[in-house]
Amino acid sequence: MAKLLYRLQRFLRRTQLFLLFLGVAYIMAGSVLLLQRANLVVTHRGATSPPLSSLPSLPSPPRALGMPPVRVGGYGGRSTQIMARGQGYKPGSPLDDRTGTRWLMSRNLEIRHLRRRWFHSLMTEKDMSQVERSTPRRNVPQKGSYMGCFLDNSKKRALKGSVSTDFRKMTSTMCQDTCSARLNCTESVYLECTHSGYQFAGLEYGSECYCGNHITSLRVRDEECNLDCKGEKGSPCGGVGRLSVFTVEDVLPGQRRYRNVRYRGCFREPEISSSTSLVHLLQPNLTSQSCIEACINKEFPLAMLRSLDCFCGYATPDFTLHEPAEEEHCSQSNTTEASLPSTLQRFYQVYQTPVQDSRCTERKFLPEKSSSLVALSSFPGAGNTWVRHLIELATGYYTGSYYFDGTLYNRGFKGEKDYWKSGRTICVKTHESGRREIEMYDSVILLIRNPYRSLMAEFNRKCAGHLGYASDQHWKTKEWPEFVGSYASWWASHVLDWLRFGRRVLVVHFEELQTALVPQLRSITSFLNATVTEDRLLCAESNQDGHFKRSGARQPTFDPFTPDMRGLIDGLIRAVDQALRDSNHTGLPLEYLPR
Repeated sequence: MAKLLYRLQRFLRRTQLFLLFLGVAYIMAGSVLLLQRANLVVTHRGATSPPLSSLPSLPSPPRALGMPPVRVGGYGGRSTQIMARGQGYKPGSPLDDRTGTRWLMSRNLEIRHLRRRWFHSLMTEKDMSQVERSTPRRNVPQKGSYMGCFLDNSKKRALKGSVSTDFRKMTSTMCQDTCSARLNCTESVYLECTHSGYQFAGLEYGSECYCGNHITSLRVRDEECNLDCKGEKGSPCGGVGRLSVFTVEDVLPGQRRYRNVRYRGCFREPEISSSTSLVHLLQPNLTSQSCIEACINKEFPLAMLRSLDCFCGYATPDFTLHEPAEEEHCSQSNTTEASLPSTLQRFYQVYQTPVQDSRCTERKFLPEKSSSLVALSSFPGAGNTWVRHLIELATGYYTGSYYFDGTLYNRGFKGEKDYWKSGRTICVKTHESGRREIEMYDSVILLIRNPYRSLMAEFNRKCAGHLGYASDQHWKTKEWPEFVGSYASWWASHVLDWLRFGRRVLVVHFEELQTALVPQLRSITSFLNATVTEDRLLCAESNQDGHFKRSGARQPTFDPFTPDMRGLIDGLIRAVDQALRDSNHTGLPLEYLPR
């Protein structure tokens, strides 16, 4: 009997373990099935989504506190009537009443949530790859040869032609393509448009690319170039103060095509020509093409022709290129040489070569932490990145950012990764406009751009990245009117909030910066208490395009703004113009709205 009970006990114990095992297996199998089902649902939704995958879906249009929702496609209602009348912004007016209907209030939590969800969210790797795939690239085999490792420092560059940066994808092939003439500007969203047929390409710090026609430093041991390229492990990309130099595909002088040469105009010879024309070439059968090639070979940004003479040099305070002469002076002085009066022989035909002016390319963080925090504030799409580029060229100091944009950091804005309150940058980019955010700054450079162009520029960026363009299909989707309904009032409230809460405000209009760059830069650097030379300002003007200039001015084939949209935006323009005048600032440029 005892034996039977013992066997029964053993059987029950084994059964218990078996049942426990079955229970665990059942739970695991159920979990796997649930996960597979969820994956199928996600896949099904992705398959039925619209084809415009590069454009993120928009949340509901934001509203100011107490403001009725903006109606997409019809911008009517009381708020629109106030905008259309162009009522000015005054403290104590209905616009300042925090209990009534206010269409231009400080951005509330809903708008901040919108910004963080949509505008300030960085493009994912998937989105970036989609943008890359949409941009055709030419897979050119590397034909250059490795020359060796050379010394390099900020005071004496080994290669002086031009410089570009990519902290994420730099390779030796990319650098050689940048320095050669084998790519068009539209063939890459990462490379800047300065492909000019240089003979040498050099890489440093694993991410910096230098171009030139002459190596002006000593060669060192190859082991000293011990850093790999950021985008190509195992490939030498220089070191600390060391440059890995490659030759690029050799192109005969007569076969070179310089797509970035720009004619600056006819200018009178400066009083002190020796300070500008550093090289004088006298050649038989001189042409503009041969003069330009000679100046590129000598690594000068300007090529100047006068009769049978070719000069190469820089823009200087004595030769600013700001006062062009009549073209007939240059045409007459080039027809004959000795028969013309001496006054007609003192004019140059000036060309801007692809060579980068190297007098202002070196940048660094502030040597001492600043106790004053200066904002560079703008509405999205107003040219904030371009102005940061100009400020860095003019002052030699990095600019910071309230956000972190990996794309900007990868392209050389090193201050993008720095903590915005560190005090090591000369100013800080921001798009915020709430009172609390504004009062964190001691002063602000308030950048304003035509809202029509700002909205289109930001929509282009959202659809196709920093250098791309939205397609006609994008403009015809419902996202575009929702975008205008959400962001147009933000353009106005952004300016009004900074005028109201900003402690010290310098207003800069994007359009005036385009037409009078040096005077505007002089005003900005003075506001920043930065001491700059005229040569550095002229260098910034020479290198003004930077890395994020869209090639051409491609627009949609139709007018994307409906009459309702224009009524809304025009009312906002009038209100902002009046607010600027009431605050003792210059009103908006006339081109914003016919008056």
